[in-house]
Amino acid sequence: MFTHTKLSRSIIKVLVATLFSCTLIGCIHEAKINHASTTSSEAKNSHNLDIWPKLNIQVKTNVELEKKITKLLEVMTLEQKIAQMIQPEIRHITVEDMRKYGFGSYLNGGGAFPDNNKHATAKDWIKLAENMYQASVDDSIDGSAIPTMWGTDAVHGHNNVIGATLFPHNIGLGAANNPDLIEKIAAITAKEVMVTGIDWVFAPTVAVVRDDRWGRTYEGYSEDPEIVRHYAASIVKGLQGQMGKDFLGEERVISTIKHFLGDGGTEGGDDQGNTLASEQDLFTIHGQGYVGGLSAGAQSVMASFNSWHGEKIHGHNYLLTQVLKNKMGFDGFVVGDWNGHGQVKSCSNDSCPQAINAGLDIFMVATDAWKSLYENTIIQVENGEISLNRIDDAVSRILRVKLRAGLFDKPSPAKRLLSGKIEYIGSAEHRLVARQAVRESLVLLKNRNNILPLSLHQNILLTGDGADNIGKQSGGWSVTWQGTGNENKDFPGGTSIYQAIKAQLANGDGSLHYSVNGSFETKPDVAIVVFGEEPYAEGNGDLDNLEFQRGSKKDLALLNRLKAQGIAVVSVFISGRPLWVNPELNASDAFVAVWLPGSEGTGIADVLLRKVNNEINYDFAGKLSFSWPATPRQTSINRYDEDYQPLLPYGFGLTYADSNVLSDDLNETTGKENTELASKKIFEGGAISPWHLFVSTKGGRQEMTSSIVANEVVHIRSIDKLIQEDARQITWNGTGEGKVELSSQFSEDLRAYFENNSALLLEIKRDSSISAPVLLAMNCTEQCESSIDISTMLKELPQGEWKRISIDLACFINKGLDPGKIITPFMLSTTGELALSLAHVSIQPGLAVSAYLVCH
Repeated sequence: MFTHTKLSRSIIKVLVATLFSCTLIGCIHEAKINHASTTSSEAKNSHNLDIWPKLNIQVKTNVELEKKITKLLEVMTLEQKIAQMIQPEIRHITVEDMRKYGFGSYLNGGGAFPDNNKHATAKDWIKLAENMYQASVDDSIDGSAIPTMWGTDAVHGHNNVIGATLFPHNIGLGAANNPDLIEKIAAITAKEVMVTGIDWVFAPTVAVVRDDRWGRTYEGYSEDPEIVRHYAASIVKGLQGQMGKDFLGEERVISTIKHFLGDGGTEGGDDQGNTLASEQDLFTIHGQGYVGGLSAGAQSVMASFNSWHGEKIHGHNYLLTQVLKNKMGFDGFVVGDWNGHGQVKSCSNDSCPQAINAGLDIFMVATDAWKSLYENTIIQVENGEISLNRIDDAVSRILRVKLRAGLFDKPSPAKRLLSGKIEYIGSAEHRLVARQAVRESLVLLKNRNNILPLSLHQNILLTGDGADNIGKQSGGWSVTWQGTGNENKDFPGGTSIYQAIKAQLANGDGSLHYSVNGSFETKPDVAIVVFGEEPYAEGNGDLDNLEFQRGSKKDLALLNRLKAQGIAVVSVFISGRPLWVNPELNASDAFVAVWLPGSEGTGIADVLLRKVNNEINYDFAGKLSFSWPATPRQTSINRYDEDYQPLLPYGFGLTYADSNVLSDDLNETTGKENTELASKKIFEGGAISPWHLFVSTKGGRQEMTSSIVANEVVHIRSIDKLIQEDARQITWNGTGEGKVELSSQFSEDLRAYFENNSALLLEIKRDSSISAPVLLAMNCTEQCESSIDISTMLKELPQGEWKRISIDLACFINKGLDPGKIITPFMLSTTGELALSLAHVSIQPGLAVSAYLVCH
């Protein structure tokens, strides 16, 4: 039996070289990633275009097509040009808006559906596509007949549409190591998208994930750039087709490589955070998906939310224009991400000339701000802030892609070849490919005494909250954006793991008992326990370390309870990333990483169960495309690291012919943070990113974006405490309940603070008497809120004097707060008249013992 040390030193070299296909990744050890290639200061203060290649892009310039673009530009008004550059979202525009303005494109965000109906049918999607198209080519108001195009996030199948085939998320496809299969998956996705009349998908994601705390880890194929480069090319070919064959034909869609650039390399795995990679590493690590995808002919690129050395990519001229367009030779268009332009310095959602000047061609403006953005951009061209040449370049790129895609010549969405052929949505043929992808993505981490595969003649207990839960096994971006709020009936045609095992076990003379909590009447031969992460998307999945179920080990308790009864345990682990599961591994006889397999649970049963004659049905083929952590804080461990000591290395994955390598006594000590936990500032002079200051009532919510914000109950204005406008005065008029909150778009994992005796520290000044209860609250996802009445505390403060007060965070935990999913770390509300001033909000480690209010 191998110990961890022996595993790390004696088998990593062999496994990395042999278990992962060298034909795919090239085994180019001579091109190892050199993290010290340039220093951070060099990367920030100087650029080197020589690092970036001139690509041999398969889609070449067409002289006749360029003449058409020139003729179109000559007759377009400025208003028509800017409309081509505005991409609103379907919840914020109408068909009449499209008729009036003639937007170049529009999108449905995650969780957005025609008529706001989650169960919209394929016909409903086609109807909206047709209506928007006809409005766009109606020149009666705006004078333009340029067809619009619809973009959608089809990231693991046509995942917004009920009944579509849902493939494994990218992390599972990376483990499958099969570029040909990837191309088939992309082609099927394109086909199902075209059935609903949509032209364009926001895929593939080619992030190279370097810190697994990131909430989008599962959207990456690998921590290593080589596999990402190859997969990017395969996905683009599958979505768009190939030049000389069926490029952007009747069964193909426009693809988008995203997110340019460095989204997988942010510090701490912070979604939309700051990437500090050198320019060489930006290309060598994070740029390889663009080498593969752009060379294959991808027609659009999505700008990333993240910054590079503090400068937001949406406003980064060097990367968007000098590198991507000029040096690499990309002649398609760059589209922004969801209001990403509003994050650029000195920009807002409704005004950002900096982004256009940097090289952004299409604003993805996902709120009602589209109208003011449209109007402001016109003014900015007229006053010279944006040159007309830059506008013409952007519109030329948009028209070029539309012409290449045949949008001027194709029939309208309702009349296209595949439109309305709903038999292709989730067809049996498509599901078979997804089932194959599931089989090939599974990675066997442990198989003590060769307990797997199981016989159809055994008596099996199936348990765990993931066993009969298609939503959980599909993860985020599954019908809804976060993948939450779904039931099995929301995935018609899909198969849960329970349904799959039940169907296959019926072929033998064994038995299956299913219970969520692991109860049984007759002791089984073996228990299959299906458990793992709950669905999430983007920043809501960010973690501060990789410990699974930190602070609430309910699944481990189930494993240990079964183990204590002498029952062999097979763990089927659903997750969007490698996690520290040493205790769960120790409690399991076999452990399978199934990632987020999607709608086809049958692929799991295919591998776990034998044939009726006890022969192996399908062997394990998946290999880790991400290193598996040895400790909860081994969050950024990647292939080729100098000090590479994972629990299981990149490329690891057992087959049924292999001997088990993991012992049952892995270290279960979580350890302590290596560095002292710093204070978490939330407000100081202003809201600290990612927090934003809002006022709200039952009537709605407004963000404070200037020196004053007010609604019918609450008024906030900036005031001076020590320096100009470094504090806020908040006044409630007592006409109803009013709230002031510091909130983020995504949840934050603050468990480390709650575990370190922290307190919420406020610097506050009472400017009036207290006439009603004043609630201080923290909120988390899934409508989780914990509040404390601090009116007595406030009454004790001398009026008109700045004071610091602190509240033990345990006070919020005691009222049911989930510290791993904090959306709002500070909220004040009252129904009475009140005036307060606020200068500082932070979370301070170690302060709980001396806090004003202690709840330990």
